[in-house]
Amino acid sequence: MKTLLVIDAQNDFMPGGSLSVPNGNEIIPIINKIQDRFDLVLATQDWHPKDHSSFAINQDGKSNFDTIEWRGKTQILWPEHCVQGSEGAKLHSELNTTKYEAIFRKGTDKNIDSYSAFYDNNHLKRTGLNGYLKEKGITQLYFCGLASDICVYFSICDAIKEGFECFFIEDAAKPLDLEAFKTIKIKMVTMGVHIITSASL
Repeated sequence: MKTLLVIDAQNDFMPGGSLSVPNGNEIIPIINKIQDRFDLVLATQDWHPKDHSSFAINQDGKSNFDTIEWRGKTQILWPEHCVQGSEGAKLHSELNTTKYEAIFRKGTDKNIDSYSAFYDNNHLKRTGLNGYLKEKGITQLYFCGLASDICVYFSICDAIKEGFECFFIEDAAKPLDLEAFKTIKIKMVTMGVHIITSASL
């Protein structure tokens, strides 16, 4: 079953959002166009409580994009984004979601950040996505969405560890940090990820 995973195509990651990914809105028509080429389409949403520990506003004396040590890991402090029930947490209004079979929410625990669609950053809490996919007998996953260098990348890393063959649709995703993504893209290739474009689907 050919499966597409749309990562965090939410308002706060679009131009004008609180954690805007440059040109993030440009992926929406591409995602809409390719969805019919898949048997199964799934999505994720960042879904943070307002008092989430990764928000700089919730850490005394800290600013956006500062780093702290949190639960044994380096934590980037983000602008408040994708707060549960907020307009910023909604999927982009032009995204055609009629074919989406399920949406997996992540980042719901205020004490643990969650980039991956599969686990929190400390691998303590599952989203349920892995079991859902395994139950359906899915072995290949195609990834798109935001941001290429963070949530898409971490989702791919976990998918590889769980034994899925992974395809990254590069023109249906955008990075927050283009320079950082150049290095990450090399890592993806080393991991065995197939980097493709929507035209090749």
